[in-house]
Amino acid sequence: QLQASGGGLVQAGGSLRLSCAASARSFSNYGTGWFRQAPGKEREFVASISWSGTTYYADSVKGRFTISRDNAKNMVYLQMNSLKPEDTAVYYCVADNYYSGSSLREYDYWGQGTLVTVSS
Repeated sequence: QLQASGGGLVQAGGSLRLSCAASARSFSNYGTGWFRQAPGKEREFVASISWSGTTYYADSVKGRFTISRDNAKNMVYLQMNSLKPEDTAVYYCVADNYYSGSSLREYDYWGQGTLVTVSS
């Protein structure tokens, strides 16, 4: 089970940190990451991190977002800086036993989503 939190309303240029709490016993072995879905658009990859700490980012967020994990706490974080109105979306935390890439279809576990709204 994945529980995402930390969304909210922020002005353009501001920052937010999303958190995701996982209940898996062997979470340290899981790939995990974040996807987002803006109104009227398809769900898209944002960032992911492998069990070993290798990170992947969508081009649209590189240099602005940072994904990290704390295996001791079963937590995943997404630090979002320099937010833009186009970052407005529902953000979903994901996890998988074997996968840590950018393909939506490969992740078996999804959280409920947290809404991020960036005002201009």
